[in-house]
Amino acid sequence: MQYTRLGERGPRVSTIGFGAWAIGGMNWGKTDDEISKTALRKAIENGVTFIDTADVYGFGHSEELIRSVIEEMGVKDKIVVATKAGNDFYNATENDDAGYGTIRQNADYDYIISAAEKSLKRLNLEALDILQLHSPDTEKLQRDDPWRALEKLKRDGKIKHAGWSVQSFGETTQAFLLDEHKDLLDVIQVRYNLLEREAEELLFKKSQQYGIGVIVRIPLLFGFLTGKFNKNARFDREDHRSMNLSPDKLEKYLRQLEQMQPLYDKYPEQSKAQLALRFCITHPAAHVAIPGAKTEKQVLDNIAASDFGPLPLSDIPVL
Repeated sequence: MQYTRLGERGPRVSTIGFGAWAIGGMNWGKTDDEISKTALRKAIENGVTFIDTADVYGFGHSEELIRSVIEEMGVKDKIVVATKAGNDFYNATENDDAGYGTIRQNADYDYIISAAEKSLKRLNLEALDILQLHSPDTEKLQRDDPWRALEKLKRDGKIKHAGWSVQSFGETTQAFLLDEHKDLLDVIQVRYNLLEREAEELLFKKSQQYGIGVIVRIPLLFGFLTGKFNKNARFDREDHRSMNLSPDKLEKYLRQLEQMQPLYDKYPEQSKAQLALRFCITHPAAHVAIPGAKTEKQVLDNIAASDFGPLPLSDIPVL
């Protein structure tokens, strides 16, 4: 496992982390807590030191599983846990078709403070390693509330580092906020992968300029870049992928994927997932990729990408 510092002010982390959305037990198909915990243990045993979660993942369940494993293994002081706040499931109203209830974005000052306190209790920590605003829309980010909340939490020692998970494909419309909050933000999280490279143009340039760490999410494009889905793939309505990998999007991604064949041909001994993850840690602005995993096999395949290291720039196909 290779390690790097998450920006100029962030902690030292493994270059491949553990994305803990799926183990929350919602939005990604069926899960088994014991299998999920075994996967998380395997990641830590093999050098993963960075876990990304959010309070809304499983309505707190992902955080609870993380706490259980790191306490059981006695590694609380060795693992960096990044969580998020801003999707208000505490006040969910009517159940949707999947039975989860309507969740609204909430970037109010008091709400962010309260959500952070609840995450501290679920994770049983005195201070959150990283708290990220969970993909608010631009209107909410132009208010003072969420930024004041991060400042307050950091000042009071409730969080060690302040972060912002940028709304998907908001790279061009929201990048200006990095200029305004460069002194507060220690890390940002962006959507970035072999087929979606919008973050390079503005967010990566600004993060490098300001010394802000970058967490890469959706590095496997909801599993598509593992090569296990074809044009006929379908997902249950409650599965998050039913929207993000709809038939129209699958067709588009499959066309783009044809351009990646020279990369796959050059490294036949490496899995498609490993090559996708290597791409995500190749750009000098990108520090850690957070693929999700629900099984030991997925974990071991993912983390091997760290030792393979970044790809030579000449090997990366141009889209």
